[in-house]
Amino acid sequence: MIELHYWPTPNGHKITIFLEESGLAYRIHPVNIGKGDQFKPDFLKIAPNNRMPAIIDHAPADGGAPLSVFESGAILVYLAEKTGHFLPSDLRGRMRALEWLFWQMGGLGPMAGQNHHFSQYAPEKIPYAVDRYVKETNRLYGVLDRQLATHEFVAGAYSIADMACYPWVVPYERQGQTLDDFPHVKRWFSAMQTRPSVIRAYEKGEGLRAPTMSEEDKKVLFGQTAQNTQPR
Repeated sequence: MIELHYWPTPNGHKITIFLEESGLAYRIHPVNIGKGDQFKPDFLKIAPNNRMPAIIDHAPADGGAPLSVFESGAILVYLAEKTGHFLPSDLRGRMRALEWLFWQMGGLGPMAGQNHHFSQYAPEKIPYAVDRYVKETNRLYGVLDRQLATHEFVAGAYSIADMACYPWVVPYERQGQTLDDFPHVKRWFSAMQTRPSVIRAYEKGEGLRAPTMSEEDKKVLFGQTAQNTQPR
């Protein structure tokens, strides 16, 4: 059994996609990041960066005590190695999938996240910041489009790289992008969007998050420092 500490954000969706694809038994523990659940002592024991998702595997491969893993990329690699699925076993295929996983973790996710913040949530619209991150998101879509021009999925075969990238492309309109500008991304996006496991994964988050973020939620999410993120 996998315990998944989760909220329906792009990083949270990555893990439910994998779990739905693999058929692993799992149970969701909601972590309401707008209400500060990520600062609770029990959660910080498994996620010291006070960010979800995190998992606890009650049946790790070494047969030992339950094992916790935090950071979405690390969780995807762990689950892929546990199940033997969605991460190629050959050296070259494995490295391609890991390259694109880390590309998402270090590029598409952070840049699209800043795009979301400055264009959607910032109390003051700063034109330079909005322009900076919209353009960088556009550049990254272009990188992905070139890759998908010669590959059915991001790293060739369907893998954790697709599970990592897709949730960050779902809000493309909020990021100031249009998929018509990226035909290969559009083709891949449509294929991902209709996978039964992806549909089920997104259904898991329905009803958890409010349609709009309150001002109090924004204070919790965007006002964090080392001093005000201590265990509660």
